[in-house]
Amino acid sequence: MPPSDPETSKWFAEEVQPHEPELRAYLRAKFSARLDVDDLVQETYARLLRARDQAPLRSARAYLFTTARNAAFDIFRRRKIVAIDGIAEIELLPVFEDRPGVAEALCHDQELQLLAEAIQSLPERCRRVLTLRKLHGLSHREIARQLGIAENTVNAQIAIGVLRLRDYLKAFGVTKRGPS
Repeated sequence: MPPSDPETSKWFAEEVQPHEPELRAYLRAKFSARLDVDDLVQETYARLLRARDQAPLRSARAYLFTTARNAAFDIFRRRKIVAIDGIAEIELLPVFEDRPGVAEALCHDQELQLLAEAIQSLPERCRRVLTLRKLHGLSHREIARQLGIAENTVNAQIAIGVLRLRDYLKAFGVTKRGPS
């Protein structure tokens, strides 16, 4: 069922529907053996429209694919619920590894690639300060000395960088998902 208001309908037709064939291909490649792609697309659209009601989405395509992936994972999590009736023969239950599956690992890799792109999009000084602090573990004083800038500038650059990274990732639908 299409959105009811004309503005949302126009946005949906222009920003979301053109990606449906690509979305369906992605979902068939990743989840088709275990999920109904049509149901997953509909659930994705419903979530996307609810999210758009809360705040404008800067990248509908990125949000669409991330939402579809998360909807698939939610379905898998719901399916993992085991009925208590079958516990009597627990030794006959199959044992599964408790590590991320291929799809989840791939999504994690895509999120890391997006983070790398976000870092590359920062202004040079901001990127250098964040890299020295977060990847190399240098103190604010050491960074200031190495780059020939004031410690207050280091503090400001880190704050600016973290905010820009958060906004960049949020624009592509990557948000904090609670404790992991």
